[in-house]
Amino acid sequence: MASSLTCTGVIWALLSFLCAATSCVGFFMPYWLWGSQLGKPVSFGTFRRCSYPVHDESRQMMVMVEECGRYASFQGIPSAEWRICTIVTGLGCGLLLLVALTALMGCCVSELISRTVGRVAGGIQFLGGLLIGAGCALYPLGWDSEEVRQTCGYISGQFDLGKCEIGWAYYCTGAGAAAAMLLCTGLACFSGKKQKQYPY
Repeated sequence: MASSLTCTGVIWALLSFLCAATSCVGFFMPYWLWGSQLGKPVSFGTFRRCSYPVHDESRQMMVMVEECGRYASFQGIPSAEWRICTIVTGLGCGLLLLVALTALMGCCVSELISRTVGRVAGGIQFLGGLLIGAGCALYPLGWDSEEVRQTCGYISGQFDLGKCEIGWAYYCTGAGAAAAMLLCTGLACFSGKKQKQYPY
């Protein structure tokens, strides 16, 4: 099977896929922020949440429904900062995934990835990592929303966790983006083989 990648390019393709998968899984999971409400664990992502309070008509009190799901609408996301974070991080993850799948196809298809295409792909990865990093930086701006304050002991604020903790998915998303920016971007420059010159 012909490949358009050098040995460095194969490492780049595998690492690109790993970084993209790590960032995408972290982005999708609702474990960016951990806290508790009514004695039950609660977690948030950018557009998903686990455990939420509902009013129980029969007992005339608030109870926690312990299940995970998306917010009913985009406007249902607790803060404007988290809505922006969702868009920016989602775009970044999409770019990383696009480059990773293209790189993996380069393992099987000859003349798909040239040196120039590899450098452009590295630039796209850098941009994707930058977008995800911006999303991760925006996320703490939403910690002053009412939903988060209820979960974090009514003492949380922007860049102040209160009684909450940062979850593993936040670190996972950021680590995938950082690796894509720092490692994959450099490897991409040496990923493609020199294209053959055909005399006409």
